[in-house]
Amino acid sequence: MIVLRSILHNLAVVVVGLAVALVGVGLDHLLAIGEFHSFIATATGGSLILIGFLIRAWATYLFYENQMKVIATQPQGTLLTSGPYRYSRNPLYLGGNVFIFLGAGLLLGSPAALAITAIHLPFVDLFIRREERQLEQRFGDEWVRYRRSVRRWI
Repeated sequence: MIVLRSILHNLAVVVVGLAVALVGVGLDHLLAIGEFHSFIATATGGSLILIGFLIRAWATYLFYENQMKVIATQPQGTLLTSGPYRYSRNPLYLGGNVFIFLGAGLLLGSPAALAITAIHLPFVDLFIRREERQLEQRFGDEWVRYRRSVRRWI
């Protein structure tokens, strides 16, 4: 059941990534920006979407396994440091906001979608920094040790 929940949750993120890319395609047409299409861009885009989906599914699985909410406004009772959290403090953002969004823009060949992805990442980073302050308050030295040993993104 946890595996199915993780898959379904992250299929929705892929749909959001593709919707953002479609907005980019619309902007490309509106602004008369030429789209790009090549086998390399399409293959890279599809691969990034798959990698992002798998990273997010793995991270989401750990959330559900530990009875945690994937979307929460306050730090939860468990500090995840295993699985994808050994490599990135933010595998959910990395998988979705970076890999899936970037992959969708490449898949659809939209310069505007790539720009939207690039423009929104500093805002995501601000959100992450706020979450990290909350995590430090909640987990103290345990968080500080983890933060020192694992990078924010990759």
